[in-house]
Amino acid sequence: MILVTGATGTNGKEVVKLLSKAGAQVKAMVRKKADADAIKLPGVEVVEGDFAAPESLKGALKGVDRAFLLTPYVPDQVSLQTEFVKAAKAAGVKHLVKFSVWGADTKSTASIMRQHGEIEKLIESAGLPYTFLRPNSFMQNFFSNAGTIAQGAIYAPAEGSKVSFVDARDNAAVAFRALTEKGHEGKTYEITGPEALTHAEVAAKLGAVIGKTVNYVSVAPEQFKATLLQYGVPEWMADGLNELYAYNRADKAGRVTDTVEKVAKKSPITFDQFARDHASVFKGK
Repeated sequence: MILVTGATGTNGKEVVKLLSKAGAQVKAMVRKKADADAIKLPGVEVVEGDFAAPESLKGALKGVDRAFLLTPYVPDQVSLQTEFVKAAKAAGVKHLVKFSVWGADTKSTASIMRQHGEIEKLIESAGLPYTFLRPNSFMQNFFSNAGTIAQGAIYAPAEGSKVSFVDARDNAAVAFRALTEKGHEGKTYEITGPEALTHAEVAAKLGAVIGKTVNYVSVAPEQFKATLLQYGVPEWMADGLNELYAYNRADKAGRVTDTVEKVAKKSPITFDQFARDHASVFKGK
């Protein structure tokens, strides 16, 4: 039995879809079953569980031998995932696949990377067989820019930095292999798309799909944060996003790996394909 946490999120739901399609026995953990319509699929048992309520994890982990660990981007994800690791070990989980982040490192200048680095170290010390997945920035993150893209612009403090953006469906394809095959224990997989792109190149590709010119507009980090705060984004998250952009501007996110080809045994999805698949989103329809 495989437990998938974060099952309704951008990446988690894609993992559930692949496991269901393959006929695997799956538990999909959600906080509220009422929010799980997208993952009510053949072979999938939707179970309620809350990282912040450790007692609820026992029921979710009952009968589980492999687990996929994914929490949303929250400030207390270290403590939340720590509780899950404890519960998974107590439940006798034999393989834990952790969805981490590109550049995970306890000494990173970016808080999200430090947090995931800490959790990775915790899992290693816990003695659980593990696989760490470290994807680069998701192509799907541009959904949050859909409004301005439809109007012809992407605003970000990215300057000319290149990023090897990856489609969430490819993250899921690697996770699927790690969860269903032997030989992935003790491995760390860095996951990227097939090319590194600047935001200006991304804008051009999206413009070609929606049939209008889309420009990349570089903004200062301070201006970017002020805009996020204006739209209700918590300050800790605005600061965290600025840290990620600073990391990218230091040319640390442009490397391309062959993980999708070697582990998932498929060609990685290009940004052009991603844009075509989601054209209606970026057209504002």
